[in-house]
Amino acid sequence: MPSPIPAAASAPAEKLTSPTTPPLAPGLVWLMAVTCGLVVANIYYNQPLLAEIARDFRLSESQASLVATTTQVGYTLGLLFVVPLGDKRERKSLILGLLLCAAVCMAGAAFAPSFLMLVGASLLIGLFSAVPQLLIPMAASLASEEERGRVVGRIMSGLLIGVLLSRTISGYVGAHFGWRTMFWVGAAVMVFITAVLARMLPRNQPHFPGSYGSLLRSLSSLIRDLPVLRRSALVGLCLFAGFSAFWTTLVFFLESPAYHYGSEVAGLFGLIGASGAFAASFAGKSADRKGPDYALNLGVLLFMGAYVVLAFGGQYLLVLVLGVLVLDVGQQMAHISNQARIFSLLPEARSRLNTVYMTACFIGASLGSLLGGQAWALFHWWGVCGLGLAFVAAAYFVNRWYGR
Repeated sequence: MPSPIPAAASAPAEKLTSPTTPPLAPGLVWLMAVTCGLVVANIYYNQPLLAEIARDFRLSESQASLVATTTQVGYTLGLLFVVPLGDKRERKSLILGLLLCAAVCMAGAAFAPSFLMLVGASLLIGLFSAVPQLLIPMAASLASEEERGRVVGRIMSGLLIGVLLSRTISGYVGAHFGWRTMFWVGAAVMVFITAVLARMLPRNQPHFPGSYGSLLRSLSSLIRDLPVLRRSALVGLCLFAGFSAFWTTLVFFLESPAYHYGSEVAGLFGLIGASGAFAASFAGKSADRKGPDYALNLGVLLFMGAYVVLAFGGQYLLVLVLGVLVLDVGQQMAHISNQARIFSLLPEARSRLNTVYMTACFIGASLGSLLGGQAWALFHWWGVCGLGLAFVAAAYFVNRWYGR
């Protein structure tokens, strides 16, 4: 099996990240950030539209939710089978091709005459919307060592804002113009951003010489040979599990006798997630100045403190808001710092490193949602906070002692 780190690739890859690498132009960084936000929105547009989709196709809401689930499955498949290509194919052309495919699939979803066709289009939308996970390693390869954390943090800010605003925009468009209109708008946005990137995005050629099969097999070699990658992936899994456990069950807590609020208020709590976008930029700067471990540990400690606050004072609205704010800031600081750390390992394998890391994070998010629901059913709010705190504490101990 070919080595995942070909000797011939080492010198050119190191050159990309040498101290003499000129700083990335701020305009290019912001373009990448905006692109990440616009593309990741494709995955979340459908969530506020599920009730309309159910009525249109005369389905139950649980059946309509298959659209959201299938989109997430497609995104995970994109992480596993498309993102690694960023270490083999020229990244600009790969990104442009994926965006055009995403545009076609968004149009297919808007046109879909049957629910089955909509589900199929949703799977492909998720698959081709893995572009942000190609842009982030690309930005890391173009940035100098001194600015890498800041650049990654700023681009992640764009991605987080896209996740946050996509549901709000989709809900408004769907309510006033119908669910199909949102998919048409999304298709037009993908065509527009493709045209902009074709003009503005630089070419970025990786150096992996092997076949696609050897590229995928090298993922296991990277996991085996890089203890820092294993540690970062485990930390990411625990962090996303703790984060997902909270957000999955928040609506249940708000609808409980403690508040008697509905899902609309739970949606408003998502606006507090904007704080995470600012924390991402701060975390990147901290990682550049003091190293990723410092910002990672600080983020984890904030995350743990937030769960303590939520457990003992979550029944008070102001305390709940404060807890959510600290939780989101802590999670994003830890995540960005953790991601910056893996990008410093092997310049020529950044896309594959990101594949391993983000796949672990998505596994953690699924685990957190599953166990969070069970914790709520058995022990309610105390159970959720205890579970989340256990996951975040596990992240702290893994980072401190695993593989050292």
